[in-house]
Amino acid sequence: MASLQNCPSVHRSFPPNSLPQLASQRHGTLSCCRRSVTTPYVVRAEQVASSASTSRSLGRRQLLALGVTIPGIAMANQDSVSFAAEPKKGFLAVTDKKDGYSFLYPFGWQEVVIEGQDKVFKDVIEPLESVSVNVIPTNKEDIRDLGPPEQVAETLIQKVLAPPSQKTKLIAAKEHDVDGKAYYTFEFVAKAPNYTRHALSTISIGNGKFYTLTTGANERRWGKMKDKLETVVDSFKLFTVYDGAA
Repeated sequence: MASLQNCPSVHRSFPPNSLPQLASQRHGTLSCCRRSVTTPYVVRAEQVASSASTSRSLGRRQLLALGVTIPGIAMANQDSVSFAAEPKKGFLAVTDKKDGYSFLYPFGWQEVVIEGQDKVFKDVIEPLESVSVNVIPTNKEDIRDLGPPEQVAETLIQKVLAPPSQKTKLIAAKEHDVDGKAYYTFEFVAKAPNYTRHALSTISIGNGKFYTLTTGANERRWGKMKDKLETVVDSFKLFTVYDGAA
C-alpha cells in the first residue's frame, strides 16, 4: 500500500451540470452530492523531509476535519487499462481507449491506483509532483456550456481542487481549441500552512463525460518543473469512443 504522504492534492468530483449552482455557494455542502456519485479524493500532504519515506502522514483527525474519507490506495500493476502512444523525449504516453483520452507524463513518475480517480501518476520522492485524471458523466455537450473560463476555473478550484482550509488564487485561465474540441486550461496556487502547491488544470467535455486533468508541484520547485508540467497539461487530448469499439 502506498503511504498517504505521497499523494497529491484533494481532488473531489461533482456532476458538471451543477456548476452554475456551485458558483453561488461558499464551501458549503454541494447540492450535487445528493446524486449517487462516488466522491473520490486524492489527499494532499506536506513533504517535510527530503524523501517520501521520512514524510509525515496526515492524521486521521485532520482528514476528518476536512471531511475526507480515505479511499484505498495501491501501486498500480503492469496490466493497466492504459495503452502507450508515441511519447515525447523525457515523457511517457498514456492512451485510455475506454474513456477516450490521452496525455503525457514525465519519465520516472509511477502510477498509483486511487479509488475514484481514473489515472494518477506521481513522483515518489516529491509527492506534490503528480498528474491525475478524473472522468464523470455529464449531460452537457461542450465545456463552454458551463460558463467562461475564469468563472468555471474559480468554482473548480474553490469547490473541488483544493480543500476549504487552503487559500487559493487563480493566476490565469484561457480557452483553446484542438481539432474542433474546446478546452479550458488554468493555472492556480493553493496555500496550506506549511507548503504551497502550484498547479495546472485542463478540462473538457466529450463522449458524454466531463474530464479534468490536474498536474502540479511544490511552489519551491515550480521554476524547475514548469516546462514539464505545461507539457503534461498541453498534451491532454480527447477522442471519440464509439459504442462497441474494442
